[in-house]
Amino acid sequence: MSGEHFIPFRTTDVVSMCADDLPAAERDSFLGFTKMLGSLLHQQFRDRIEALKDAYDSFNPDADTRHIEHLTPEQRLAARQQVEAELTALAQAANFVEMDTSELTRAFAEHSLLKVRMVVNMDVIDKLLIFRRGESRHTRTVRSWFGLRKRPITFTNYARVLVYATFKGEEHFGDTDVERLAYRPGSMIVKLFQNVPRDDLEMVLPNVQVKMRLLDKWVIGVPAFISGIVVIATKLVASIGLLLLAIGFWLGFYHQEVPTGRIIAAIAGLITFGAFCFRQVTKFQSRKISFMKTLSENLYFRNLDNDEGVFHHLLDEAEEAEVKEAVLAYHFLRTAGGPLTPAELDHRIEQFFATKWNARFDFEIEDGIRKLREHALVTEDGDGRLTAVGLTEAKQRMDKVWDGIFDFNERLAHI
Repeated sequence: MSGEHFIPFRTTDVVSMCADDLPAAERDSFLGFTKMLGSLLHQQFRDRIEALKDAYDSFNPDADTRHIEHLTPEQRLAARQQVEAELTALAQAANFVEMDTSELTRAFAEHSLLKVRMVVNMDVIDKLLIFRRGESRHTRTVRSWFGLRKRPITFTNYARVLVYATFKGEEHFGDTDVERLAYRPGSMIVKLFQNVPRDDLEMVLPNVQVKMRLLDKWVIGVPAFISGIVVIATKLVASIGLLLLAIGFWLGFYHQEVPTGRIIAAIAGLITFGAFCFRQVTKFQSRKISFMKTLSENLYFRNLDNDEGVFHHLLDEAEEAEVKEAVLAYHFLRTAGGPLTPAELDHRIEQFFATKWNARFDFEIEDGIRKLREHALVTEDGDGRLTAVGLTEAKQRMDKVWDGIFDFNERLAHI
């Protein structure tokens, strides 16, 4: 059984799966139940996103609204901590798993599939959180020995990677020209990526820099060294010798005049050497630009969302996850024919997807039951066995919950 909690089907598909297992006379009532349940959960998530947006407002680099008050350093720190707590809660609700230090260290130590060496300056980062979801194994054919050899490699791939980072304040950078930095000191970034190989996890981190691999240095350096020796021996030494003789003649230290043609040839030799040096520097820069282009193209197609947009993306996925978990828990309890323990319910749901849809995951049974308990949609006996209330009763209970969300008394409003 996979350790992933993510259910790889849309909410509408999960609802259809459950409805198709019911008698035709019950389907409309069941669909009405799922709509009411989804609406209740949507309202709860709306409150969460509003609180998160308020906390993030002072850090939002894309904000085009004015602030009516400026936060003190203490208030700013409290707002940042709230963003981190809410972001973590949303990520976990959307079935993301936070990566710990050991996972990051292992990912950074593995060889890149992009054939580039990436370095991240962690010293400028104040806080870094990375979450992943959808771990799978893939096989890819790579070329080596200048394309002469092909070999398959197997690697771990993450379907989604969420990155949160804050940078240290201006006092950390000392005399550094902060205007030349790619980020603002003290700022916050939130990014969401898709299909990220674990071997190349560095590419989604902030402040990543492309460096030459040892192989690339040899590929450029060895031919340049050999060619340089030839150019120095055939052009530079002879050219410098002739120019020194010409200068000595003009200053009176050497009494034999150097022919003009030979002086021109010497100058041409120096120009040739200069052109050689320029060409080698250009090769180095071109190769580095090529690596940066490779990195940029990969990031372009892997980037899903940035900054405040990530919160809305996570909110939608977290809401879908909670609705799916609650619907599945209720449906399989109601159709079980008798009370079930949480473990029995969990097994039934996982087996349903494994046998009928060839999908294996670790169903988040506690989350599913918690939401049903919150809205009194299940009963529990003394042995901890659960029973779902009927469809009609369930909708009546949710209707009362919905009426209580906006508690407004017309008579009291005029007092």
